[in-house]
Amino acid sequence: MIGVRLDRELEKKLEKLARKTHRSKSYYVREALRLYLDEIEDYELALERLHNPRDKVISAEEMWRKLGLEL
Repeated sequence: MIGVRLDRELEKKLEKLARKTHRSKSYYVREALRLYLDEIEDYELALERLHNPRDKVISAEEMWRKLGLEL
């Protein structure tokens, strides 16, 4: 369990959305946090692969040739 303090403006927006959609404020906080954490994980993975590539990086042209899709 975790408690979160929100500024008034954000709290009002959250309350308005919750009333309008008949969902709880907690639902939207959980969803927002889940989406944010997914994005951060993707970003961290991309950075890791950028700095420590597992495979050789090739150009798009070379990939097209390897796939036999030359234009």
